[in-house]
Amino acid sequence: MDKMNKALPPQGGNAPKVSFLGGLVERVYQLMDDKKIRWITLGVLAVIVGTVPLYGNAYLLNVLITAMYYMLLALGLNVIIGFTGLCDLGYIAKFAIGAYTTGILMLHFNMSFWLTIPIAILVAMLAAVATGAPTLRLRSDYLAIVTLGFAEIIRIVARNLEITGKATGLNAIPRPEFFGMRLSKMTHWYVIFLILVVLFVIITNRIKNSRFGRAIEFIREDEDAAEAMGIDTTRYKLWAYIMGAVLGAVAGCFYAVKMMAITPNDLTFTMSANVLLAVVLGGMGKIPGVIMGAAVFSILPELLRDVPVVGDMRMLFFGLLLIIVMIFRPQGLWPERRR
Repeated sequence: MDKMNKALPPQGGNAPKVSFLGGLVERVYQLMDDKKIRWITLGVLAVIVGTVPLYGNAYLLNVLITAMYYMLLALGLNVIIGFTGLCDLGYIAKFAIGAYTTGILMLHFNMSFWLTIPIAILVAMLAAVATGAPTLRLRSDYLAIVTLGFAEIIRIVARNLEITGKATGLNAIPRPEFFGMRLSKMTHWYVIFLILVVLFVIITNRIKNSRFGRAIEFIREDEDAAEAMGIDTTRYKLWAYIMGAVLGAVAGCFYAVKMMAITPNDLTFTMSANVLLAVVLGGMGKIPGVIMGAAVFSILPELLRDVPVVGDMRMLFFGLLLIIVMIFRPQGLWPERRR
């Protein structure tokens, strides 16, 4: 009798309620479980994205580059927030370190762009250790307060130092060359940012599926249990924080030379909040979800631009759509299945 009762579906008010978005996402999960369907989908997506420069105009390419820029930052922040469960409210500071390091070395020291990247990575690692080591030993939201303060310090320092160009920032940053070809066309940057997104996906996926990734996921779910099992939680959290900082710095390096400028106005708290919103909207910890969140956040307002009546107030409607999604899908558009 007990076995029969367990086999029967819940009756009446005890039946689980599945939202439309939840059912749709679960259906997508079931389809993607089929390896053949998964590879066909990825192949079609790769063809569509890879051929955009053949038919897209400058406006479309610029919108997609902006979307990929947010994807890079969201993937980096996902290592800190989604994989490890740390709260970082000043992620734009990592981006600023990379962008300003590249700009200063290229403008004031005539250094090649490609040589500035490892230096920016080293500076980002040192900054991550300086801010993370004292706070990651503590619990609660101390890291969030420190990262928020550190981002403001970076912005204020950049606004007041001569070497950073003060309030006007660094301008006329030279475009890099690749095997003698100057990277100046929009199609060049589309391909570069597309390659960067693929590399970031591979890197973060390797982190997630490694022994290190399983350890930080354990820390995210239950830090006390992880520590009881012998995991050095402080060291693992610090390394996750460093990895996220490095990815943000690399994105900043390429942003600086693509825009040929970097100013303190690019380092506001709003920018950090936008990246955090992309991660939360897509689904923390889920790499495809984070990419989807960044794409929706950056492309949807542009799609609303030409809609009658909505166009002039597109950001208001966009905000309302985000609120609706968070009410009916608080875990994000495409979260991890186990979460």
